[in-house]
Amino acid sequence: MGAPPGYRPSAWVHLLHQLPRADFQLRPVSSGFAPQEQEYQQALLLVVALAGLGLGLSLILIAAYLIRVCCCRPPEPPGSKSPPPGGGCVTWSCIAALLVGCAGIGIGFYGNSETSDGVSQLSSALLHANHTLSAIDHLVLETVERLGEAVRTELTTLEEVFTQRTELVAATRGARRQAEAVAQQLQGLAFWQGVPLSPLQVAEDVSFVEEYRWLAYVLLLLLELLVCLFTLLGLAKQSKWLVIVMTVMSLVVLVLSWGSLGLEAATAVGLSDFCSSPDTYVLNLTQEETGLGSDILNYYFLCNQAVSNPFQQRLTLSQRALANIHSQLQGLEREAVPQFPSAQKPLLSLEETLNVTEGNFHQLVALLHCRSLHKDYGTALRGLCEDALEGLLFLLLFSLLSAGALATALCSLPRAWALFPTRNLSASCSGSRLSEPFFHARLEAAPPLRSLPGCWRRPH
Repeated sequence: MGAPPGYRPSAWVHLLHQLPRADFQLRPVSSGFAPQEQEYQQALLLVVALAGLGLGLSLILIAAYLIRVCCCRPPEPPGSKSPPPGGGCVTWSCIAALLVGCAGIGIGFYGNSETSDGVSQLSSALLHANHTLSAIDHLVLETVERLGEAVRTELTTLEEVFTQRTELVAATRGARRQAEAVAQQLQGLAFWQGVPLSPLQVAEDVSFVEEYRWLAYVLLLLLELLVCLFTLLGLAKQSKWLVIVMTVMSLVVLVLSWGSLGLEAATAVGLSDFCSSPDTYVLNLTQEETGLGSDILNYYFLCNQAVSNPFQQRLTLSQRALANIHSQLQGLEREAVPQFPSAQKPLLSLEETLNVTEGNFHQLVALLHCRSLHKDYGTALRGLCEDALEGLLFLLLFSLLSAGALATALCSLPRAWALFPTRNLSASCSGSRLSEPFFHARLEAAPPLRSLPGCWRRPH
């Protein structure tokens, strides 16, 4: 089953299609995307477990590197005041890693926005489809009620008026049968009435989950941005306590980055499987949840000339019946009104009801055509398989850059703060060194004291 017209997969989707993949045809069987199967769920959990393995390896490598640096450091010669070699490289490598992390944060904001746009398209398409289905149900209900009211009142009144003319009574009863047939045919057009699956509820659930997902990623991105900025500030100010705090926070953000990486990878794999053959899975799921016939679902999901309109027969019969009613009412108006003036008012009321019914019928024909609902289906697919999945790939890139940058920073920060000078000791020493020449200069500039009467003079 092909995708809807106007749905064009992005470049990465074409790349995925070049990989070895099973060939899925339009049959009532399970598609490649089967989230309800245990084997498929285990495969996605394996993807998440790979991210956990990456987190464990990165923590082990960081710990091994720091232990090697601390335990295998060569002894410094006594009295050496020069910084150890490689100190500048350590600081600059840490700064470079943090700048890469900041670039990854920008990519993450873009990916989060793209994912949100794709989900918003899905929600909008579901809401528009719900509006179309509700309009069909409303028009059918209104038209059937109008026809039933006309049968109970105006046509019954005409039969009572035309009691003396058998042919007029027969014509009136023929119009009654035609109106009842139209009402019966129209009731079958409300195919979504009584279906437990509500597109409005699905759209609300999707929007609710997306709001919290978007907020969680914004908080994660802001947290990492603050960690990077305050770490750079600590390196610039050579503030040991600030760098130590940011090192602990970097470890926390590293764990969160690997966790988000696992979720993003599993979601991207599942969504790519869905987008490789979406029609089969959506067809099976909708048929299972709604109980609708495959002819109706194929008509709206495919919307091409190969699939006929399942409501065409009902629409044709209804149109013919309305035309017959219209002609019978015109005949009654010509023949009966001159003889039965009291029949003019119910006939005019029937003409008005018939005009409204024909207007509703034309609206139903337009709404029941596959163009509107199929367009919503294509919009939902484009939102998921283009914008949302593209955003997931950018978020995946953000998580990779973030994990690599934070791992590098965690290796460099302990060595960087070890090179920071002790502020109190250096400040006191420099203050004493600066005050001693000034103090000696004041002593040398003082004039010699003279002995005065009555004053004791210290002997030299």
